[in-house]
Amino acid sequence: MPKEWTAKQERQYEHIKDSAQDRGTGTKRATEIAARTVNKNRAQSGQSKTASRTSVRDISPQRRGGKRSHSDGPKGRTRDQLYNEARQRGIKGRSKMNKDQLADALGRS
Repeated sequence: MPKEWTAKQERQYEHIKDSAQDRGTGTKRATEIAARTVNKNRAQSGQSKTASRTSVRDISPQRRGGKRSHSDGPKGRTRDQLYNEARQRGIKGRSKMNKDQLADALGRS
């Protein structure tokens, strides 16, 4: 755990990691999920030196609580997340695409 983390953040990290492992997630993936959650919370509270716009603007991982994986409501990644991936892959015309179009473009490339 990074030295910048508080004791509370370390406890949160361990709890999230243990919960993920209890649900059957592998150790490596569980540590990644836990670290990303704690780091996103740190970014939203202004504790990190660098933070992505998506991390700061999106709702907290605790509040989201799987909203994007249930049967009703939006599914999958947000438009901003899709856009960032499209930018990394160099897809042309991405700024004018909506969420569905970005998902289709990423699926094709």
